[in-house]
Amino acid sequence: MAQTVKAVQLKSETVDAFEAYIHQAEAQMQPTLAGTGPFLWSDAAPEKARHLREGKIVAETWLGKGPVHVLDGLIHDWIGAAFVPGVTVGEAVAILQDYDNHKNVYKPEVMQSKVIDRQGNDFQVYLRLLKKKIITVVIDTDHSVHYEARSPARWTCRSYSTRICEVEDAGKPNEKVLPADAGFGFLWRLYSYWRLEERDGGVYLECRAISLTRDIPKALAWIIDPIVGKLPRESLANTLKATRQGLALPRAPASAV
Repeated sequence: MAQTVKAVQLKSETVDAFEAYIHQAEAQMQPTLAGTGPFLWSDAAPEKARHLREGKIVAETWLGKGPVHVLDGLIHDWIGAAFVPGVTVGEAVAILQDYDNHKNVYKPEVMQSKVIDRQGNDFQVYLRLLKKKIITVVIDTDHSVHYEARSPARWTCRSYSTRICEVEDAGKPNEKVLPADAGFGFLWRLYSYWRLEERDGGVYLECRAISLTRDIPKALAWIIDPIVGKLPRESLANTLKATRQGLALPRAPASAV
């Protein structure tokens, strides 16, 4: 791969564009968090809500738009939802907060996972991620995560990546973790926003994932596009599916809430 795809360095201007996008996105989230709009994205679209109650997982780009092109980068903005019958919001929060077990719940995409630090509902988390689509990419990531109970039936979660490093020869004696913001640029930033609501005999799960990757040179589109273009949707849908499956397994009583 190294002979075909050249390494790139993340530029400060690209980061600035991503942070500006995040600032705008978070500002637009505030009214629905404050109760002046639907708490759940699916509540604004009856057809999506019906699909969820039928057991489908819904995942699509935010507002139906494609990636946002910025200097030497792409911003991917996806949102997805699922409904899990027969569980409580406490159980849903507990499985999300059980980071030491994410390597089992979310495998094979999560290869390793552990809590670095926890202060109440604030977490510092390490995840080793596997991205496989034509080529295989292993990435070490750290995240700062904050949970908040909005009501007895509603929770939110906000996760910011704080370090993302590509790993060469992962699992081998000569494994090498590259510096942050260097490498092939398949994932530079990943911010996730969860909303959970208990009602209708179960829990609605929604996750909006906003990520930053390198851009896609036309000559290398056949290699790069499957990773940075198609995987965001698949990863989001797989995360929701794995969460739903994990909630269906026997678990110890939820103690996170």
